[in-house]
Amino acid sequence: AFTDGVTVAAMPPARDHKRIFDGDQGPNTGGMGAYAPTPDVDADLVAQIIQTVIQPAVAGMAERGTPYVGVLYAGVMLTPQGAMALEFNCRFGDPETQVLLPLISNLLEVIQACVDGQLEETPLQTTPGACATVVLASPGYPGAYPVDLPITGLDTPPASPVSTNPEDLIIFHAGTARKQGQIVTAGGRVLAVSGRGDDLATALARAYAGVQQIHFEGMHYRKDIGAQAL
Repeated sequence: AFTDGVTVAAMPPARDHKRIFDGDQGPNTGGMGAYAPTPDVDADLVAQIIQTVIQPAVAGMAERGTPYVGVLYAGVMLTPQGAMALEFNCRFGDPETQVLLPLISNLLEVIQACVDGQLEETPLQTTPGACATVVLASPGYPGAYPVDLPITGLDTPPASPVSTNPEDLIIFHAGTARKQGQIVTAGGRVLAVSGRGDDLATALARAYAGVQQIHFEGMHYRKDIGAQAL
């Protein structure tokens, strides 16, 4: 959520995939993919999470004389007892950012409103549809991994599904570097390929179409991002 220290504006809920392998198997990672919005988190549940988790945290910091302005990211788990907060981050999440930013249409205005203390007068505007991102990881991640592996296909448009809007496919660089004019790997999570569409199925199809054009030695990624939601 965004906050100016008093008012809270919720972004669409996003779900991350932490495990390295399909089916939520293997060790945890920083995140192998995400999608937004999440079909099983409706407006009522978002309002409940804001009321019981986000707003009390913002109010508590203000009461202490240390008001917080910016993005407050709550990691929330849905349990039989209701939504439970696991953690707070004073930033956007990763890879949640890669599915939230393409859905927010007035980012600059909202950020300025947070700075100016006028968030209540500046509603957050989101575009309809969904966004999904797939993380491309180095061989060995989340353990030890090599670097300086050449990456190809970054400028190759995907064959399908076709979209006339270039913003429907966005490649976010994370663990990359440029060496002698070549983009190479420089981290464990190398790239996040985000697709946007009218629905989650289309967004996922566009993301995975973009993934198919990219190659580096030992590249691996989850093939079931968003599958449970479908």
